[in-house]
Amino acid sequence: MAHVIAVLLLDGVVPFDLGTATQVFSAAGDRYEVRVCGEGPVRTEHGFTIVPEHGLEALDQADTLLIPGIHRGGPVTDGTLPDPIYAALSAFSGRIVSICTGASVLAAAGLLDGRPAATHWAWAKRIAGLYPRVAWDFDVLFVDDGDVLTSAGVGAGIDLCLHIIRSDHGADVANRAARRCVVPPWRDGGQAQFIERPVPSGSGTGTERTRAWVLDRLAEPVTLEEMAGHARMSVRTFTRRFRDETGMSPRQWLLRRRVEQARILLESTDLAVEAVARHSGLGSATALRQHLHAAIGVAPSAYRRTFRHTG
Repeated sequence: MAHVIAVLLLDGVVPFDLGTATQVFSAAGDRYEVRVCGEGPVRTEHGFTIVPEHGLEALDQADTLLIPGIHRGGPVTDGTLPDPIYAALSAFSGRIVSICTGASVLAAAGLLDGRPAATHWAWAKRIAGLYPRVAWDFDVLFVDDGDVLTSAGVGAGIDLCLHIIRSDHGADVANRAARRCVVPPWRDGGQAQFIERPVPSGSGTGTERTRAWVLDRLAEPVTLEEMAGHARMSVRTFTRRFRDETGMSPRQWLLRRRVEQARILLESTDLAVEAVARHSGLGSATALRQHLHAAIGVAPSAYRRTFRHTG
């Protein structure tokens, strides 16, 4: 049976966030059934009204509850929620997801107290002031805290939806959904790259070409000095520019890409764990186990059993 996702709309909803949830999960085929719900007609932030097909009772049959961003109303002004919404959220027992300022709705219901969470950097001061009990991270694109997942704004909602598809069904399904939506299956870095300055594109003065060069050599030992040399920069300049463009250090970025490659190999090949470690550049089965467990909390064998024949 399809996994049911209830998308709950509140007044001031961001239409792009609503479209993100419905479009990306629909791109994964019949694995998900998306039901848009709310307390009657909902006024969007851009002055038009949406009439949800379902009421709050849709949450009773949902496996996942997703809340798009809102740009007005109690959750982003004074920390309050309408009583029926508060009751519905408090009673829900499945996976909970928010996009952008949808996290303020979860916070207003007390669902984020003591937990890490993400939202749009531009709302950081206001939302952190309203909800000081939440461990906000305004740099990352999204936070996966198990049964509660939150994302930064707009495009980061796409990143989170694809991450959920990947977690549920593996890389192949998520990659196909990304291709159908004409978006990358993942993006590097965090919100810092958008707060400070955009990633240079095609100018030849950034680290983009070097990142592409490294991706073709993941199985090989690549040092920071070699990366800087390829970019024709000093190590110090390269490291600073790399962090500006991706939101992380070259070593962090390289490790993420190698773990990602290992996951793809575990899903799509019968290579032994030791061989997967070599082909992904992690070196040994021990290193693969350590890094995979740190990234997603499971061993290579368990990950393969879950995703090898999915799709």
